[in-house]
Amino acid sequence: MPHFTTSDGLSLYYDDTGGPGPAVLCLSGLTRNATDFDYVLPHLKDARVIRMDYRGRGQSDWADHSTYTLPREAQDALELMDHLGLAKTAILGTSRGGLIALTLAEIAPERLTGVCFNDIGPVIETAGLEVILVFIGRKPFWKTRAEAAEALASRLPGFANVPASRWAEEAAHHFVPTDTGLDINYDPKLRNAVLAEFDPRAPASDMWPQFDKLAGRPLAALRGINSDILSRDTFEHMQARAPMFAAEVADRAHVPFLDEPESLAVLTDWIATLPPQDPS
Repeated sequence: MPHFTTSDGLSLYYDDTGGPGPAVLCLSGLTRNATDFDYVLPHLKDARVIRMDYRGRGQSDWADHSTYTLPREAQDALELMDHLGLAKTAILGTSRGGLIALTLAEIAPERLTGVCFNDIGPVIETAGLEVILVFIGRKPFWKTRAEAAEALASRLPGFANVPASRWAEEAAHHFVPTDTGLDINYDPKLRNAVLAEFDPRAPASDMWPQFDKLAGRPLAALRGINSDILSRDTFEHMQARAPMFAAEVADRAHVPFLDEPESLAVLTDWIATLPPQDPS
């Protein structure tokens, strides 16, 4: 399995389809990993798709939780690009991944060819963040993946018309069976890092200045129509602020799976406008 070593000595997992099309680095959700993009990967044959597991997640090394920050994770993405000899790439960012893209727009805009935001934007809704803080870093109480899949199907608000097989895949991607039940597949101290980085009691901040630095690049955005993280107001403001391909995804909350028809239409159009690979 491919890994690279970061400047602070961690081994981080990645994979790379090596295709001849535009380079697209896929960055996953907060507690998640490269499997976030399993469903859409077969549909992205016109791109060179690169995926990575952040530090402390999936198949990557755990670290001091104080390094589980947007700036350090953005630096890890740049170091992966350097490892692969990529001068520039586009970012397909799901949730946390979109925030990393905005951080890269601040620290290394010359390395970005475009960004597609999946149910994330420059403003995070406090209500949605509070829901995430309820479960992050805590072991699930389900004993088996089958129980977890059934619970996801019945209790996850805002999702409809999702086949049972998809929830089974989700449970397999993100829960690890043990002798005493299921465990999470990321460092539980990520909770500490998120509480330090995003205090829901503090005044809301935004990343509009970083978003504006993406001007002139191909942009796209998707919003689960029932999302509690990306509001419709922010979603519409993004479109008013910069030309982009955009769609709301029916029967989805935070986040769309990316293989819905609305998602694929936006991704296809966006990838078609990206420049070819620019190796360093």
